[in-house]
Amino acid sequence: MHMQAHTWLSLAVLALPCVSGEEDTVEMSLVHRSQVCICQRQVEAMDAVKHGVELAIKECQHQSHSRRWNCSTLQGLRVFGKVTIQGTQESAFIHAISAAGVAFAVTRVCSRGELEKCGCDRQAPRGTPSLREDRWLGCSDNLSYGIAFSQAFVDNPERSHGISSTAFHPPHPQAILSHMKVECKCHGVSGSCEVRACWKVMPPFCKVGNVLKEKFEGATEVHPKWVGSRKLLVPKSSRFKPYTAHDLVYLSASPDFCNWDPQRGVFGTSGRQCNRTSPAMDGCELLCCGRGFHTAQTEVVERCSCKFHWCCSVKCKQCWHLVEVHSYC
Repeated sequence: MHMQAHTWLSLAVLALPCVSGEEDTVEMSLVHRSQVCICQRQVEAMDAVKHGVELAIKECQHQSHSRRWNCSTLQGLRVFGKVTIQGTQESAFIHAISAAGVAFAVTRVCSRGELEKCGCDRQAPRGTPSLREDRWLGCSDNLSYGIAFSQAFVDNPERSHGISSTAFHPPHPQAILSHMKVECKCHGVSGSCEVRACWKVMPPFCKVGNVLKEKFEGATEVHPKWVGSRKLLVPKSSRFKPYTAHDLVYLSASPDFCNWDPQRGVFGTSGRQCNRTSPAMDGCELLCCGRGFHTAQTEVVERCSCKFHWCCSVKCKQCWHLVEVHSYC
């Protein structure tokens, strides 16, 4: 694995590279040559790339907040630590959601007319027989441009590094495409619908996150195998379903993420809040890895022993008691 694997994510926490034109900085060393070229040709798009990374990190943490691995980030150059270069499910998920974030953010600014090289999509999509061409007058989100930009900026450099830990057919385009929806607005005299302007819009990014979370949970562990003259990734076990172009695959089993392990980029679960009554992954038994947990208590003052006095008042005493608030590993 190369040092630059996923390190372009540091765009979210560092000053944008290549804007200053200085190529020998530490920040620039984190970005692949092809990414530098894109950055220098399309400086105006880099704010969208940064926003896409921020969007991806936030959604990653939302989707995994109750798991042992909760998409924790570091302050520094390697945003997710070494977990991104280990060929695990988590690495594949980070790649997919980051690429989706970039595609999403670039599509947004493209549709708003903020990029010189693209604009909104005015073509009527296929499969809309109920809408005549002359009525498809809206300005759709130009997702094809956003996906192409993301694939050039994110996917291609990672393939050139031989990072086969992530799916060779990243599922993020389908995750967005499958939730595109049509919005329409009528135009005419006195509220009539003489002309209907329609356009396609992207879903909220949380829906994209939901799709990728399902892909993460159903990811297939694979290993390289020569099939004839080609080296392919095939499921490691017959227990794994054959994967499609829209699935995530990974090469290495994940660590248990229970204990602090800086060599593997694992933060551990000590100190994490857990649900004492849940049997799921957020439950104290699983999240705390069987190490036990403690429950914080707080003293609450409530009215008690209330009596009605004629006429007309209610007098109460004050009672103190302990209430369990949160449990922690």
